[in-house]
Amino acid sequence: MVARRLRTSLKGWGGVGAMLVACLLAVAFVLLLPVAHPRGGGPPGIGGPGLAEGTQAKADSCGDHPERLSPPPSGDESGPAVTAIKKRGYLSVGVDQNSYRWGYRDPNTPGSDLEGFDIDLAHEIARQILGDANAVRFHAIPTNQRIPAVKSGQVDLVVRTMTITCDRLKEVAFSTPYFTTGQQVLAPRSSGITGYDRSLAGRRICSAEGSTAGAKLADDKRSGRLAPSADISTTVPNQLDCLVKLQLGEVDAVVTDGALAASQAAQDPTVELKGKPFTTEYYGVAMNKQAGDLVRRVNQVLADYRRSGWQASYAKWLSSTLGTDPASSRPPS
Repeated sequence: MVARRLRTSLKGWGGVGAMLVACLLAVAFVLLLPVAHPRGGGPPGIGGPGLAEGTQAKADSCGDHPERLSPPPSGDESGPAVTAIKKRGYLSVGVDQNSYRWGYRDPNTPGSDLEGFDIDLAHEIARQILGDANAVRFHAIPTNQRIPAVKSGQVDLVVRTMTITCDRLKEVAFSTPYFTTGQQVLAPRSSGITGYDRSLAGRRICSAEGSTAGAKLADDKRSGRLAPSADISTTVPNQLDCLVKLQLGEVDAVVTDGALAASQAAQDPTVELKGKPFTTEYYGVAMNKQAGDLVRRVNQVLADYRRSGWQASYAKWLSSTLGTDPASSRPPS
C-alpha cells in the first residue's frame, strides 16, 4: 500500500528514482523505531538501554578516577548499618599498629595506646556517630587482610593507609579520600639506587602482600617499564617487615606509599626516599559494600574533618616527616 502511494505521488520521477526514495524512507523509518520505545522497556540491548547498561557504563568509568565514585555525604543515622553500630555502642575499626606516625604503639606513653594520623580519624568517626571518641575497638590487621576483615564483618571499617582502586571497589566500598600520596622507593643512603628507574636493575625489591605497590611492580615488570632483572619476589604481610628486611640486607629497596616511607626513614637514618613519587594515590576508609548508609555517614564526617581537625592531626603526626606544608597531601575536595 505504501509503495503504491509512493509510486503515484512520485509519478514522472522515473521508476528507479521513485524506488530509491522509497527505500531511503523505509530505512529511516526502521532506524527511528527504537526511539519511540520507552527507555528501559526491554532487556538490555533489546529495544533500548536498560538499567544494567547504565550500571556497566559507570563501572567502566572507574579506571581514571576511582576516588570520585563514593556516594554523597549524609548526616542521616537511620540506616541499618549505622543503627546497628549505635545499638552496639562502639565502632569496630581495622588499623595498623606498626606504621610510625600513622597507626602505632608508642612504648613511651602510658598504656602504649594506639596513636597516629589514622587513629585520630577513627576516633573522630566514633565521636560523630556515637558521641564518644573513645567508643571504638581497634583490630590490628595486616595489609593483606584488610579486605577480608571488612567482607567478613570482623570490622565495621578499615582506616589503614588503604588506597582507593578499581579492583578493591569490586569487593569493598570506599569513603571519599582523606589523604593524597604516591608510590616511592626507599633504600639505604649509601646505595646506588636513585629512584624508580634503571638503578633498580638486578635489585631485590620488597613490597607488602595485597598492596598497590606490589600490583604496580608486577604490572611494570610485565610491560617493561621496570627492568626485567629486578627481583620483586619478596613480599611480606605487613609493610614494616620490608624495612626490617632492608636493615638485614635481605633486600636492596622497598617500594611503598611515600607517606609511609617517609615515616620509616624517620625511624632509621641509614635509609632515605629515592626519587620522586611515580603514582598518585588516595587513601580512603574501606567499608562493606552493603553498608551504603555508613559510607555516606563517614563521608559527612570527612567533609567536616577536612575543615576542622585534619590540619591539626597532620601537624601533630606528619609534619616532621612530610614537611610543614600539607598542600601535596591534602585530599581533593
